[in-house]
Amino acid sequence: MELSLVWFILIAVLWIGYFILEGFDFGVGALLRIVGRDERGRRVLINTIGPLWDGNEVWVITAIGATFAAFPDWYATMLSGMFGPMLAILLCLIVRGVAFEYRAKGDTDKWRANWDLAIQVCSWGPAFLWGVLFGNMIYGMPLDEAGEYTGGFFGLFGPFPLLLGLLTLGLFLTHGAIFLALKTRHEVRDRAKAFAERAGVGTAVILVAAAGWLQLERGNIVTALVSVLALGALVAGVVATKAHRDGWAFVATAGAILSVVVSWFAAMYPNLIASTTNAAWSLTVQNASSSPYTLKLMTWVAVVMLPFILAYQAWSYWVFRKRISAQQIPLPQLAAKVQG
Repeated sequence: MELSLVWFILIAVLWIGYFILEGFDFGVGALLRIVGRDERGRRVLINTIGPLWDGNEVWVITAIGATFAAFPDWYATMLSGMFGPMLAILLCLIVRGVAFEYRAKGDTDKWRANWDLAIQVCSWGPAFLWGVLFGNMIYGMPLDEAGEYTGGFFGLFGPFPLLLGLLTLGLFLTHGAIFLALKTRHEVRDRAKAFAERAGVGTAVILVAAAGWLQLERGNIVTALVSVLALGALVAGVVATKAHRDGWAFVATAGAILSVVVSWFAAMYPNLIASTTNAAWSLTVQNASSSPYTLKLMTWVAVVMLPFILAYQAWSYWVFRKRISAQQIPLPQLAAKVQG
């Protein structure tokens, strides 16, 4: 197998890891004032992801860094052509991180309410925009002979990218609610389960529409099979939630996200970004890759470093594996610093 194809697959794996891990993270943030209805409830939600959210972002940093090194033309077109949405995502990630840290620094309800709103808005935004960005890369963009995007800002928000934006938003909300059901107790868990059941059904409808459109535009046998798997996994997640099997429900929605991202990369291949102006101007795995020497060096670095990163993250999840309840957060400690 050529190293350019190996790195195309590895970058897909990095995005799968990011969407599964940061997906529930975004979902919890987006549900902050919906599932956590009072100060204790919101503290429970934040504490479920407090020790984990910053580690989850390592995946997107690695994915974008690997794209820059392995496919510099893809990186350049993606960052320059989709600069507006990418900047919005970056700002949301920064503000969200600041909000987690600063929320506990003040002692007034208004102070906490403002930071809660920041967390919520900056969770909904990236959850939607990542789907929009991938929708453009899958559907294709107007690229010139040099591989530069020639459309305007609003050209990025066509019907197909918007549909994929709704899909990622729905998947992350469902995944996040199921994570909360797995990690909390009592009334917070009950509200999370109820939301997960409703969101899962709505997301399944969006998934059917998005998979059907994907199949018409860029479909093949692989995309058809994994789209069916994605729908089956999402339905299994809803059924497991109803049956109070929270662990299996979380595994199922993780499987749904995995299958969706696999279908996207399978639909893109051999292109990285298809040119809707002229097919010959598309960026492909072959014409946009770095030199064989660079790819070989990257492969050795990945072989050495990846096991350490995976081991550290697995250890973090094991240490913070216990459930949390509102009763564990005494009122006098509400202003205490968030865990992590």
